[in-house]
Amino acid sequence: MEIVSAMRRALADKVGQDRLAVWFGRGVRMEPCGTTLRIAAADTRLSFLRRNLHAELAAAARELGVELEFVVDNSAVIDSEAEVRDQRSEVREQKSASDALTSDLRPLIPAPPRQPRRQFASLADFVASDMNRVALSVAKTAVERPGAYTPLTIVGPPGSGKTHLLEGIWREVRQSRSVSRVIYLTAEQFTNQFLEAIRHSGMPNFRRKVRDAEMLLIDDIQFFAGKQSTLIELANTIDALLRTGRQIVFAIDRTPSELPALGPELIARLSGGLICTLEPADGAARLSILQQLAVKQDVAAPPDVLVWLAGQLTGDARVLAGALNRLKAASEAHERTIDLEFAQSALADLIHSGRRPVRLPEIVDAVCDVLGVGADELKSSSKSSSVTLPRMLAMFLARKWTRAALSEISRSVGRRSHTTVLSAQKQVNEWLTGDKRVPLTYGSLRVEDAIKRIETHLRLA
Repeated sequence: MEIVSAMRRALADKVGQDRLAVWFGRGVRMEPCGTTLRIAAADTRLSFLRRNLHAELAAAARELGVELEFVVDNSAVIDSEAEVRDQRSEVREQKSASDALTSDLRPLIPAPPRQPRRQFASLADFVASDMNRVALSVAKTAVERPGAYTPLTIVGPPGSGKTHLLEGIWREVRQSRSVSRVIYLTAEQFTNQFLEAIRHSGMPNFRRKVRDAEMLLIDDIQFFAGKQSTLIELANTIDALLRTGRQIVFAIDRTPSELPALGPELIARLSGGLICTLEPADGAARLSILQQLAVKQDVAAPPDVLVWLAGQLTGDARVLAGALNRLKAASEAHERTIDLEFAQSALADLIHSGRRPVRLPEIVDAVCDVLGVGADELKSSSKSSSVTLPRMLAMFLARKWTRAALSEISRSVGRRSHTTVLSAQKQVNEWLTGDKRVPLTYGSLRVEDAIKRIETHLRLA
């Protein structure tokens, strides 16, 4: 009966001990039945509970990992006085908080208005660039054919969409009922519940919750690094689920091999499944995300503003959403219609602070890698167009992306005079208005396309 006690404790946290005593006292019976908790009561009492406490019951059930079943039992003993109090409580909840209670019941203070719960993301809304289509595909496979890739580990930097994919899997599984019992936890929640089980609620309940799951999703598992007891419990949980072919999905912000503090046992288990990498959204994906967010957040941003934002911001979806929120707030505050000039003014500091620092050697290396020029050759005295054009692009990009002095920029490409940098900047700006092309080892590129490719290489595009 530990699960019944745990449910009562969870409900007491949500409705208070007094309400729990009134509404779940005599006449209400809780019975565990496998992974289901049956609540039996007379028809009137059961209707009251389901009508007035649905949210609290559902939240407590999710925390404990059980399904609820309501059973009408008119043979249950009903305390008539308690029934009258229930009816009075219902009326009182519908009135203001200042209404007086009858003398046999202490005043109950209505809970503050409950904020709407955040909706889990959908796989249908995930905007996948070419580099991320594999991750989206295997996420869909986890829904359609659970156990095909298990454990599945999705790796990517913050804002690349890891949580979106995990939430999307959870949501679609719940809707399609492809499995009957799916649990989504962050690594911190898993750890806290594990420690709570050790201290108070008991390990059998915790293990039954996670190991009876047909699908277990855990986000941000880098949080487990160095937590030896939790890592042992997690490894045993993975083994128990894999023995029965259950689907496990993890998300982590770097490859497991980069986190030795996860321990060799967990790293080995993750490596035995499928590790799938997410990259930050590219320019086209960023634009699609912004278009989607603008509709969702009701931001009246014209297409040229969204194109400009996609070119200025990183591939972090949170950054994109934050920029649109700020643009909407600025528009309302100044009572201005959003246009490109207003957006550039309202977001100037955000755009500037959002650009990561870039070092001169990084720019030189990126130019050499993309355009097929050796670093020694770039810094040489060669006046061949296959060298001078990349050299000018390197100086142009150094002016754009760094705060380095002109003398530093010129030295980085083997020049002595700072005027060379100013000349290069002017020349590249002229090229951008025309159709100048940069020679490559095979073929050539328009200057604009070459710059975009180099910036992408630097993760700036």
